[in-house]
Amino acid sequence: MRTMYPNLDTIEEKRLLLQQKLDTEKTSQQRNILGQFATPTDLAIEILHYAQTLIPDSEPIRFLDPAFGTGAFYSALLRAFSTNQIERAWGFEVDQCYGENAIKFWADDLLKLNLADFTKATPPLEDNKKFNLVICNPPYVRHHHIDSDDKPRLRKLVQSYTNYRLNGLAGLYTYFMLLSQIWMSPNGLAGWLVPSEFLDVNYGKEVKRFLLKHVTLLQIHRFNPKQSQFDDALVSSVVVWFKNCPPKQDHPIKFSYGGQLLAPEESTVVAAEKLTPNEKWTKLPLIGFRSKPHKNIEKKIKLSELFTIKRGIATGANKFFILTPEQVSQFKLPEECLKPILPSPRYLDQFEIEADEYGLPKIRKLLFLLDCKLPESVVEQYYPSVWRYLQLGVEQGIHQRYLSQHRSPWYAQEVRPPAPILCTYMGRVNLTKENPFRFIMNKSRATAPNVYLLMYPKPALDLQLKNNPDLLRLIWQEIRQISPIDLISEGRIYGGGLHKIEPNELANAAIRDVVGIDDFKDGLQLSMF
Repeated sequence: MRTMYPNLDTIEEKRLLLQQKLDTEKTSQQRNILGQFATPTDLAIEILHYAQTLIPDSEPIRFLDPAFGTGAFYSALLRAFSTNQIERAWGFEVDQCYGENAIKFWADDLLKLNLADFTKATPPLEDNKKFNLVICNPPYVRHHHIDSDDKPRLRKLVQSYTNYRLNGLAGLYTYFMLLSQIWMSPNGLAGWLVPSEFLDVNYGKEVKRFLLKHVTLLQIHRFNPKQSQFDDALVSSVVVWFKNCPPKQDHPIKFSYGGQLLAPEESTVVAAEKLTPNEKWTKLPLIGFRSKPHKNIEKKIKLSELFTIKRGIATGANKFFILTPEQVSQFKLPEECLKPILPSPRYLDQFEIEADEYGLPKIRKLLFLLDCKLPESVVEQYYPSVWRYLQLGVEQGIHQRYLSQHRSPWYAQEVRPPAPILCTYMGRVNLTKENPFRFIMNKSRATAPNVYLLMYPKPALDLQLKNNPDLLRLIWQEIRQISPIDLISEGRIYGGGLHKIEPNELANAAIRDVVGIDDFKDGLQLSMF
């Protein structure tokens, strides 16, 4: 006879205590590397209650959780469905510590918990032994934490079952999601709690192609990123719902945002045929931000037609390579080996950086970048103070860091001349600031670190600016008028409402054509670098 749980609240309280105990036995860094972020109780219940609305009461449930943990979804399953309707429940847990404790905790004949790697398990062959309800919060393991020997196996496995070859930058959760399809019975339902980043990034294209072509995508619900679902993970989360059946060309897909699955703040329905894997799906629906729309403009011009956009300098060791004036004086470093560099945006209040008579920025926190291209033997002979300082870096192992090892000499920096216009790389929206990104005019000879995007005029525009310097200010003002919604939709968003935008994403933003691009469009194809 099956074990019954008359008081599920008490059971869940005990499970949470077990979860807390096991979590404290590992450092947050260890759990981060293993992608172990436990599903909150309320969210697990919400997801299973939503699944209940999609499954008839008369249909027996064969449940599978490929990343079981301590059983947040199984606990929620027992709330959403009667044990009479649950025919079978399976789970996989690769972490022996969590798995063995979960087996003891859920000791009954309804659940079979396998202490094994789901991606190495053999799926059932018969449809009646497969699962019609797959619910999972898969391990959020970034690609660089996947074992180098295991990644080729995973890519080959996914390709053999689905015909899709995942990008090498894909996180482990994408492999789980695609592999689950072969465990599902025809018309089985899957709900995946995963990071939203696959909706926008390059490695997500094949995942989106799978969802459009291989299964029937029902809904993608994106949670409000200001309300992260996980206390210990800075990710923006979505729930992806699909059925294991071939998609119809015009089947409707629901995109919802905020609130709860059954009561989202906003939603829209899009015909599958209108979606492509190459576009950013977080635009659907694009809500949560209110801004005055652009007036109808006859002609716009993309920033990519005017500017070459680069990330700022990544030193690999800012505390060593970026110095205050006091440190420059202390170590007697010569001007020839230094360049002014802007501080983090939080130390930069103004939108326009003026320069003093030496070209140094008039800002409250002046900094200098150590940048020398001379060989070590020359530095030792002609710049002994620089040589002594570099030896301090060697003692700290800075010359052996990743970026240093890929530079010659190790202390030389990327070529990033001062840019006339800068864009902050990341930011948040709050009650006083609806645009997470700032555009700054730079009149100084300061370069910038990689928390900025540097906008360099392309050669033809540069020529126009030499003849008409006032044109730069006009362009800058137009850029600052770009709608926050337009910028946000080009970038990406993370948990806690953190927005980021990459150079190629900013390049897609458009402004009113105040330049007269047709007069010199051919020249804009040239690159500065």
